[in-house]
Amino acid sequence: MNRYFEDPAYLWLLLLVPVLAAFWFLMRQRQKSKLRKFGDLELVRQLMPDVSRWRSAAKYGLLLGSLTLLIVAFARPHWGSGTKTEKRTGIEIIIAMDISNSMRAEDVTPSRLDRAKMMVENLVDKFSNDKIGLIVFAGDAFVQLPMTSDYVSAKMFLSSIDPTMIGTQGTDIATAIDMAEHSFSQDEQVGKAIVVITDGEDHEGGAVEAAEDAKNRGMRVFVLGVGSTGGAPIPDPSSGKYMIDETGNTVMSILNEDMCRQIAQAGGGSYIHVENGYAAQQQLNDELDKLSKKEITAEVYNSYDEYFVWFALGALVLLVLEVLLLERKNPLFRNLHLFRNRKAAMLLVLALLSLSASAQVDRQCVRRGNKLFRAGQYADAEVQYRKAVEANRNNPQAVYNLGNALMAQNKDSAAVEQFQTAARMESDPMRKYQSFHNIGVICQKRQMFKEAIEAYKEALRLNPHDDETRYNLELCKRQLKKQPPQGGGGGNDDKKEDKQDKQDQQQQQQQDQQKKEDEQKKEQQQKPQMSKENAEQLLNAALQQERQTQQRMQEQQQQQGRRRLKKNW
Repeated sequence: MNRYFEDPAYLWLLLLVPVLAAFWFLMRQRQKSKLRKFGDLELVRQLMPDVSRWRSAAKYGLLLGSLTLLIVAFARPHWGSGTKTEKRTGIEIIIAMDISNSMRAEDVTPSRLDRAKMMVENLVDKFSNDKIGLIVFAGDAFVQLPMTSDYVSAKMFLSSIDPTMIGTQGTDIATAIDMAEHSFSQDEQVGKAIVVITDGEDHEGGAVEAAEDAKNRGMRVFVLGVGSTGGAPIPDPSSGKYMIDETGNTVMSILNEDMCRQIAQAGGGSYIHVENGYAAQQQLNDELDKLSKKEITAEVYNSYDEYFVWFALGALVLLVLEVLLLERKNPLFRNLHLFRNRKAAMLLVLALLSLSASAQVDRQCVRRGNKLFRAGQYADAEVQYRKAVEANRNNPQAVYNLGNALMAQNKDSAAVEQFQTAARMESDPMRKYQSFHNIGVICQKRQMFKEAIEAYKEALRLNPHDDETRYNLELCKRQLKKQPPQGGGGGNDDKKEDKQDKQDQQQQQQQDQQKKEDEQKKEQQQKPQMSKENAEQLLNAALQQERQTQQRMQEQQQQQGRRRLKKNW
């Protein structure tokens, strides 16, 4: 069981305990020296039969014990499990999942995408000491889950994957592999694997070269081909029918096994055909087991329970005993009246115990909620966390855990509200940082990159050493640049910037044109045999050639845009 103190600075006050004990001992010796002036100590004690030698020491000991417990209570002891760094032996795996519209095809049960999700979920269930990351791609790619050993979060993000997450359709495997290369840790000795799950319809090219580059960097690329070589139509959720191309024919998506094999061979891995059975799952597990495993560090997040109430209760009990304990011998001791207010003391102790029990209600609910959360019963865990919040609205741990339970159920707006409340209530910077980090993750998942950037910045202010948050921040900045401008004030700003860029380009073109004209004039002056008409003809020819070149470049860009729009699967 792990232990720590929330405010360990108070423990320095424990140095007062031996100082006070030494002070009492010196005072006791001084008292004895004074009694010797009256005569022999044994004779003096016989003259004072009601004075007890041990009662004063017991009373002072009770006071020192009560002080010790109060100091420990002020330090807020926490017992249980919590955030700690563990050493594990495993590998690092990046799952690059194709979420283009072609993955909706149902030539495998229930569909290509759902089948891929089931495989990844079964793969995560097999993990114990490994780290996993998740990338989704279509015509573009982005990191859905950075490298982590939090398998609960991995399953949560996996369940929310849908083709609508990426507006640019198509299949760009090269970009996904390149992004996966930069998502691993810097440890060169740990085994690294990139598992690409796709139907092999690579519309952009460059996948084989990207896989070969990953192999040269010490990574192995495995390709899981989902689908059938006979092909299948692609369902269109908007119309309830199948997708059609520009000619009006139904689109047939075919598994390109040759492309998948080439990518796997270039990446030093293997190609696995995913069908309706479980042979592919076992084959992938066997291939990953062959990778070299190394001791890696992982952050494990669990919950702590506060126990300061029990120390405070013990201090009160000792104080009550010290008050009830008389310094003189009680002649009624034989009649069991050592403590004159014994009944009142018992009632007081029982009242304190009942108050302590009521104060522990919220913590008991939090502990029950934690067990349910770890078991994957997020709805039941949410109920327990809400009970804890109702019992004690000033418990930031209950509010934070409630946000996690809501986040696991994809109740993102409610989860963000709880994380914001927990951040306002929490005084510990590390716990407050976790709330802002989770807010950033939710905003990033919803492609609210501006809000995610602000949340990640706030998290880094509280914990500047967290590489995962820093990585997510940079990723959101890149995604924000790629995101098209939207209406409102931000859109107007983007329009102004675009207008300014166009003006700058026009000015630059005018300057270049002026330079060309000056050069032509110099040539005319240097070559008097050339007539004015010939010079103008050459100048017009150069301008015409430049216009034709720009026109060809524009046509090529338009053709590329049309090609991407034609194949929106």
